[in-house]
Amino acid sequence: QVQVVQSGGGLVQTGGSLRLSCAASGGIFSVNVMGWYRQAPGKKREFLASITSGGTTNYADSVKGRFTITGDNAKSTVYLQMNSLKPEDTAVSWCYAELVPADSKVPYVAWGQGTQVTVSS
Repeated sequence: QVQVVQSGGGLVQTGGSLRLSCAASGGIFSVNVMGWYRQAPGKKREFLASITSGGTTNYADSVKGRFTITGDNAKSTVYLQMNSLKPEDTAVSWCYAELVPADSKVPYVAWGQGTQVTVSS
């Protein structure tokens, strides 16, 4: 069974930093893309950043220059370094992985459990 487990998050003040981690495990043949979304209460889910296994990244305009996504292919792990945080960054952040399980070989998107990021003013 494939698992996608997040860690990090928490409470910081405006201007502070947090680092989120996300690891996919459980009989994975390959991981093609990993990335992050977030959702604030009453708001639509918003794409934040993604990275391919080849290292290609993209970012939402709202986080460009502040957030950095990196990955470790050997560990099927992705990180999101969040700097210069603002109160509007307060949301639940969700990790996803576009992957191929070793048993079925059928690609699908797996999601992490969600992590709260709170930025106080």
